Amino acid sequence: MNKFSKNTQAMIFGLGAVLLWSTVATAFSISLKHLSPTQLLLIANLVSLVFLVSLLALKGELTQLFSYARQSWKSSLFFGAINPFLYYLILLQAYNTLPAQEAQAINYTWAIMLSFMAVPILKQRLKMADYIAAGACYFGVLYISTRGQIGSLEFSNVTGVAFALLSTVIWAFYWLLNTKDKRPSLIGLTLNFAFTLPLITAFSAVTGELSHWDTGGLWGAVYIGLFEMGLSFVLWNKALKLTSNASQVANLIFLAPLLSIVWLSQFAGEAILNSTLVGLACILIGLFIQNWAKRTKQQKI
Repeated sequence: MNKFSKNTQAMIFGLGAVLLWSTVATAFSISLKHLSPTQLLLIANLVSLVFLVSLLALKGELTQLFSYARQSWKSSLFFGAINPFLYYLILLQAYNTLPAQEAQAINYTWAIMLSFMAVPILKQRLKMADYIAAGACYFGVLYISTRGQIGSLEFSNVTGVAFALLSTVIWAFYWLLNTKDKRPSLIGLTLNFAFTLPLITAFSAVTGELSHWDTGGLWGAVYIGLFEMGLSFVLWNKALKLTSNASQVANLIFLAPLLSIVWLSQFAGEAILNSTLVGLACILIGLFIQNWAKRTKQQKI
């Protein structure tokens, strides 16, 4: 009974994280109408840092945080420069250039990119399922990028697609390096945001974006910092710790892009394109194939 209870709790925490992630594209879309990507990241980073430090204070782990800050400031600066600094700047540029429905769909191919980048970095081997999954996912990207006009190869916005694809490379690279990170996950994330704050502040100053703020995007940036960069991570971590079946919780992530489409149409006023729906379906099929192959492999071991 206790085991069932823990799994139920895990699914609730996992659903909570997925629901929050599904609202992010809408929050990005609304906030970027008022703020630049740099300004949005600056506010969101600050809010997330305050939330994470407060959480560690409640857990009585501030002493541990400061200890790790002294011991691992170089790795904290390195990881923070990749995520959230570089990753979110690139991702927000994609959202600022493309319709949010297209940017978020393409961003979900990061799991495929992770598999391919794991070959040179972690010396892993690709299976046939990985190639099939990649084919489905990147066909979906092509379909979205050309708005369904694959035969003509006329891309709707090459720059935006490039930003979206580059964000998947950075995210995959971050998580591959993260496998070698010895810091506790919550403390490591907090230090990443702490060491990113002066970086993004300096970048904002150099680019002249510390002035001329449009307060219309303020609450959206606060929402992103609190829920997308903060609480969702805590909920997802909690779900993975409670569950006895990690793949079951991981499968919840498939709900996020589908829900995101609904929120974008209802709250951001985006007319959902047929090309987005077809392309997203291809991407989700690819991710399902990849997850199914991994689960089958684990069952055989």
